[in-house]
Amino acid sequence: MKPILDFIYIDSGGGHRAAATALMEVIRRQQRPWELRMLSIQDLLNSIDVIRKSTGIQFQEVYNIMLRRGWTFGTEQLIPVMHAMIRLFHRDEVRVLARHWAGSPPDMVVSLIPHYNRAIRQALDQVTGRSATPLVTILTDIADHPPHFWIEPQDQYVVCGSERAEQQARAIGLPASHILRVSGMILNPRFYEPLAVDRAADRVRLGLSPDLPTGLVLFGGEGSMEMVKIARAIDRSAVETQLILLCGRHQQAARELRAMPHRVPMFVEGFTREIPYYMALADYFIGKPGPGCLSEALAMHLPAIVERNAWTLAHERYNADWLLEQDAGLVIGSFSGIAGAVRQLLSPDLYPRYRRNAAATRNRAVFEIPDVLDGILNGRQFGGIVPLEQARNQAAIHIQ
Repeated sequence: MKPILDFIYIDSGGGHRAAATALMEVIRRQQRPWELRMLSIQDLLNSIDVIRKSTGIQFQEVYNIMLRRGWTFGTEQLIPVMHAMIRLFHRDEVRVLARHWAGSPPDMVVSLIPHYNRAIRQALDQVTGRSATPLVTILTDIADHPPHFWIEPQDQYVVCGSERAEQQARAIGLPASHILRVSGMILNPRFYEPLAVDRAADRVRLGLSPDLPTGLVLFGGEGSMEMVKIARAIDRSAVETQLILLCGRHQQAARELRAMPHRVPMFVEGFTREIPYYMALADYFIGKPGPGCLSEALAMHLPAIVERNAWTLAHERYNADWLLEQDAGLVIGSFSGIAGAVRQLLSPDLYPRYRRNAAATRNRAVFEIPDVLDGILNGRQFGGIVPLEQARNQAAIHIQ
């Protein structure tokens, strides 16, 4: 009988579902003998979602509305309020999850979500016995934002994509055998596949110059009106560049960008799954310091420019520090200064170094994690952090 693995995601932002989908695709390609199930935590907890009952808006959608409308100021104070609400309904969450799993208990739960890992652990304990079913939490953020975000002081394996996350797991008291280090964030396997791209010809096809340095502007799947601000600032400047602007689901941003008179060549697209293709046409990245789009940019060897200020989501602020630690781009306080940052990034004494360092990140996490899950399922002891070179060598075998 095949082991059952439940992958839990949430649609607050696009990164959690995307990571679960990418990981499951690689597991299927590797023909692992597992039964895989995708579970939305929102669907599981719909019956006790008081936000949905009182407003008609799902709890997870509140986050997406905040992103689209730019209501991100003060998230440092908002997170404890959200955690208080989650704690208020903790017993109900455990009850509902336990009832779901009672009919068909999994052999492993892989959580790609924050906030609910304590409820998941306790529900599993009720159904299968204390700690009988391993809970593996894969951080889709570069680092945790404690307390009670990703890592809890409980029987929980954590898969960490950075040294900072590893240190945080140690600090909270998890044993070394439960802290599993991989080489970065989960990316779609398409980011590792060769692309048939003629950069000059494909740029021309999009209405761009074949030779100008090209920036790719991306604010995740929800998009942002900040993209309009960025485009206008660069267009008013004397910087010799051009832009590919991927607006995601933000239709207003796409409309305004398409209607905007501009000196700088620009290509505007809405929601697309062709991110690897557009990144292959670009020379640098501009966007928010989200763990997914930032990791995608570096995987495609694009130096990055990100903004960090009071409007930056609290759990994404460290990502800007991480970019500086990699020496793979610039962090600015406001996109009002984007033109100067682009000029600085593209300077001959900086750009080659940033490009080289972006390429050196060598993230293969999506191919490493199936071996980690297999080791836990089969009771192998890792003895702490998986050596990165060993993990990368194993991952290379599975890259098609």
